[in-house]
Amino acid sequence: MAFLELTHIKKSFGDIQVVHDFNMKIEKGEFVSFLGPSGCGKTTVLRMIAGFETPTAGTLMINGKDQRPLKPNQRNIGMVFQAYALFPNMTVHDNVAFGLKVAGMSKPDIDKRVKEMLALIKLDHLAARYPYQMSGGQQQRVALARAIAVKPQVLLLDEPLSALDAKIRISLREEIRAIQQQLGITTVFVTHDQEEALSISDRIVVMNGGRADQIGTPFEIYNTPATRFVASFVGSPAMNFLRGRIVRDGGPAFIAADVRFDLNGYAFRSLLSDAPAVLGIRPEHIEITGSDHPSAVTARVELVEPMGADALIWCRLTDGTAFSFRSDADIQARAGDTLALRFPAEAFSLFDDQSGQRL
Repeated sequence: MAFLELTHIKKSFGDIQVVHDFNMKIEKGEFVSFLGPSGCGKTTVLRMIAGFETPTAGTLMINGKDQRPLKPNQRNIGMVFQAYALFPNMTVHDNVAFGLKVAGMSKPDIDKRVKEMLALIKLDHLAARYPYQMSGGQQQRVALARAIAVKPQVLLLDEPLSALDAKIRISLREEIRAIQQQLGITTVFVTHDQEEALSISDRIVVMNGGRADQIGTPFEIYNTPATRFVASFVGSPAMNFLRGRIVRDGGPAFIAADVRFDLNGYAFRSLLSDAPAVLGIRPEHIEITGSDHPSAVTARVELVEPMGADALIWCRLTDGTAFSFRSDADIQARAGDTLALRFPAEAFSLFDDQSGQRL
């Protein structure tokens, strides 16, 4: 049995169902991120784990124990919010000590545990400060220390980095992951930032409209998206999509804008003949090649965007379909030029045109 298990979880607010038949098994010590746009249901699932919302249906087990009858303070869960939620009238020491006092721990043991936690987040020199005397990143580290001080069996983080600037976010997410691995706490992290999820997670749940579109490792989510939504939501710049149809004559191929893309080497889940489909390919997988290459595709350059170490080149096929690819920063292409490009089949993602499911 998994350490944290959600089975057929549903949640409705009145007549509106916001979570649909959600199922997830999380192992002890695993770091799982819920990723998705605003309103997809990720925070609602987190709040049901915490006990702040009650599932309309389904079961929620932690370490083999049903959590539904338990109040939030009975679940031994640590939670870090987007807003730091520190007590402004308490010092850093007293904020971290708060949960330990509620648990009835002795003062010597509290002081020892607080000292350990502040050393862990590298803020032991700020124990006497108040929240208003600290930066946002420092306050969020204190909130993290307070959450893990009580040795929770599950740690929940609800978009804890969204209020911070980019550089601090990168630094703090690395600290969170390092601390989580050091302590071995089972962790659920909610974010709408794909880079955060891809960089620190053991597994990612990509949510869409109250459902889990895909659950997998960062590599699986990025390289073999299960739906067109996952493919479009994960990745920057976004995946390119070409609408066309699949044919089998002369071997499996995808036809778009009178261009034939060879599908030999593509790992099909299902293969439909002469069926409408959408081909997806990420910009970094498209390559400039010679015009005499047997699978070369001709495209017209629309725009060249310098991106520092490389450049993003926007092109169009003969039917007007736009797409982008990455190239070296010193590329000589200019708007109006014609390029011969290679689209490798092993980098394709094919989706059913109606359902959006991967083929």
